[in-house]
This record gives sequence, C-alpha cells and structure tokens, in this order.
Amino acid sequence: MNETNFIVTQGKSERAIIIGGGIGGLLTAKVLSAYYNEVVIVDKDDFPEKPKNRSGTPQAFQPHRLTPRGSMIMNRLFPRFNDDLLAQGAPSSLNKTSHLSNPYGSLSMPNPENEATFSRALLEWVFRERVKGIPNVRFLLKQDVVALLTNPERTIVTGISIRDRGLSRQQKTLTADLVLDCSGRFSKLVTWLQDLGYAVPEPDILKVSLGYSTRHYQIPSHLVEKWDVIRVDGNPAKKEFTGVFSIVENNRAEVLLWNAGGNYPSTNAQTFEQTLAQLADPLISEIVQELEPLTSPRGYRISELYRHHFEEMEQWPSGLLVLGDAFCNFDPIYGLGITMAAVEVDMLEHCLSEQRTNPKPDFELRVLQRFQAVVEPAWWLNCVSDQQWSGVEYAGRPLEGIEFTQKYFNLFLQEATMKRNFEQFLLYWGVNSLLFSPRVMINQQMIHSILDDASITNKQWFTEFLQKNGRTLEEYLDQLPTFSEASFAPFPPEG
Repeated sequence: MNETNFIVTQGKSERAIIIGGGIGGLLTAKVLSAYYNEVVIVDKDDFPEKPKNRSGTPQAFQPHRLTPRGSMIMNRLFPRFNDDLLAQGAPSSLNKTSHLSNPYGSLSMPNPENEATFSRALLEWVFRERVKGIPNVRFLLKQDVVALLTNPERTIVTGISIRDRGLSRQQKTLTADLVLDCSGRFSKLVTWLQDLGYAVPEPDILKVSLGYSTRHYQIPSHLVEKWDVIRVDGNPAKKEFTGVFSIVENNRAEVLLWNAGGNYPSTNAQTFEQTLAQLADPLISEIVQELEPLTSPRGYRISELYRHHFEEMEQWPSGLLVLGDAFCNFDPIYGLGITMAAVEVDMLEHCLSEQRTNPKPDFELRVLQRFQAVVEPAWWLNCVSDQQWSGVEYAGRPLEGIEFTQKYFNLFLQEATMKRNFEQFLLYWGVNSLLFSPRVMINQQMIHSILDDASITNKQWFTEFLQKNGRTLEEYLDQLPTFSEASFAPFPPEG
C-alpha cells in the first residue's frame, strides 16, 4: 500500500482538500465525495451567490463552449445539468444554425442537439450549486494557500498552510489525507515542490503569444432564435484573425477575435469592429452592425502553454495530486481546457475505484502517468494547430509528425469543405475536440482515400515528404503516436 494508506478497501478516508473551486475543482469534489468523509474546496475568491464573473477567473469574460466529450462526462457526474442551464435562461442550440468558415470555404448546418449555450460564470454557478448539495463537501473561501504540509521526511503531504485574505491575515493549517491542486494556470505547485527539495523536470512549453479580445452585445430575440455559433477561422499563412460569434443567457452575444504569434487583437472598440469587418467571411461583422454594444472589448493574453511531466520525477510525495490547467494547459480557442479537466477527473475516478478494490503502492504516481496518457493527444493536436502560426515556437520533448499532420489535416479540411462532405467535416471536428482518436483520421486507408482525390500538387508534396524521410507511408505512420492509452468515445462503424 501507499505510505499514507489514504484509500481504504472498505469505507472512506477522512479528508481531501481541493485547491481551487473552478470547474475542474467542482468536478473533482463530486468524485472525491464518494471516497472521503469530508472534502474541502479552498479558494482565494468569495464566490458570488448568483452567476457572476470573479477575479480568480480572468478568462471568464471570453466565450466558453463544451465539447461533446466534456458534456458526456459532466452529464454523468451531474445528470441533466443542461436543464439547469436552460432554466437559468441559457438559450438552446436546437435546430439553430452553425456557420463554420475556413480558408477553403464555409458550411452551414442546423444543430440537432438541445445544448445550452452559456457564459463561464453560469456554468460554474450551476456546478457549484450541485456541489453545495453534497453533504460532505464544504467551501473554505477567501484563503491563500501558502505551502504544503508534510511529514518530517517530506515524503508525505499531510495538508496545507493557508492565510486568510481578509483584514485578519490569519494563518493556519488544514490537515488532509489527500491534497489535489486544481488551481489552474496560476498554480504554485512547482515552487512548493522545489521548496520541499524535489527536483521537478522541465515542462514542455509551447510559446504561443496568443491573444483574445471579446466584446459583448445585446441581441434581439429573432436573432437568438436563428443562430447557434458562427466561427471564421483565419489563415495562418496570411496571419488572419479568427472570429467567433456565440449567444449566451440574457440575450447576450459574445464576439471574439483571436490570433497567435504575438499578433494581438485590439481592445479599442473602433479598431475591434474594423478587424471584424476584415475577417475572411463578413457574416459576423454584418450581424454585429445591427447590435447594441454592452461592453468595451476586453483582452486576454497567454504567453506560453505548458505540459508538466511530474510522472518523470524520481520521487513524488504521496498524498498529493494535480489536474487541469495546473498539470497541462491548452489554447482556449479549441475548447479543450474544460474538456481535458473532465477527462482527467473521469480517469481519477477510475483509478480510485481500482485502488479501492485492488490496492497497490505508488497510487499517486500511477494516477499521474494515467493523466499523462489522456493528455497526450490533446497536447499533440494543440501543437499541430498552433505551430502553423508564425512566431509560435515549441520547446520540449520531441513531437513526431507535426509537419506531416498539419499538411494532411489542412487537406482533409479542404476536401470536406469544398465538396460539402458533412460527414467528413464532422469527423475532422470530432477528432480535434477529442471525441475520437486522431488515429481514425491518420491511418493508411483514410490517407489514401483523401490523396486519391487530391490535386497533383498535394500528392507531390506527400510523395516528396516521405522520400525526404526515407520511409514508406506505413513506416512513417508506425513512428507516430498511437494514443492507445488515452480514452475516446467509440468510433461509429461505417454505414
């Protein structure tokens, strides 16, 4: 057994602490409540009684959307949470139009799903209300976590040291059998581990210098009933901006501009709307001209994305885990941050169940290894996409197949868009939103099918690429990641 013996075969352990009360922390609390007598969520904010952005989530003003993969996991943990969102005024996407534009053209299609579209503040509030109803979960708010507590040998994490953010600034300790860091991009875990004498491996870093700018508008009811989402993807080769239009509760439209490589969208209202007018597809700009602005544009910038490799450490303290953006974070434009937090929580629940029925030593290290496996395809796909933009640089462990996959994915998207092949188009988005493994697209049969219909120029590029690498297509594909240890939805059979 693990040194802490915190997962017992029968009954529950005493206390788990979750650092961070965001969406990842709330999902984690739901899972841990079945394994611990008490679960304490510690956060630096004082949570609002109604849906409202809070200072600890500076990204909340920007649009948020769930992927099908994330929705499936969240619906299992919080059944019918979509109904809660709709009851709070979030519009439904059912039968509304999604318009998706890319450098090769555009496709419009009705959304067949009754999915709520919402602000980050509303989604978090709905989950928080669910968690408040769990008897053995409590919130400890307006607290800064200043250090980890350990045994004298520093091999077991036994709790945390916290400091009140109010006038008293009182500092105290809180003991636990498990401490789980869900504090996001601002996590101090690396510093805490180094202060305890642990050697932390260098993370993989994607130097993205990406920027968002979002403005909110009041939207009339007839447009709420028409549109689900409009997305205009910019061409990396031309450094074009990407624009997104979506509708949330209270008849509010969120309009976003995005770019990477240091080409930041403006937060000046006039320049913002001029940039909207310059998007490759004019639809968003045309709609916005009819709307009443509710806010000025607000920016959000991220210099680097990172993927930690805690599982490589020679020693890892028992009683400590980490997930979500504190473990690995992503470019939010792809909607993978919340999804991957949900996937990691799903894996944590699986590991806890295994440990309860078949206890083994080094539980925490094995969980981190499992997290790394489920994170791998999301990180790899993020790097495939963002490295197409000038100014984006990668520094880390070697990534196989980036150049090949960039070219192939663009060709796949081009064929789907120009031929209006909706099935192929949805497969592309299913892979890029982590519903399906990248391997359902990156295999010999699929590649040959796409290349058979490709132009002579594209066929020549792939032939020359393989010759340059001195491999056949089969040999080259054997070198790419298999993602065999990650978990995906079952791929639908043909027909």
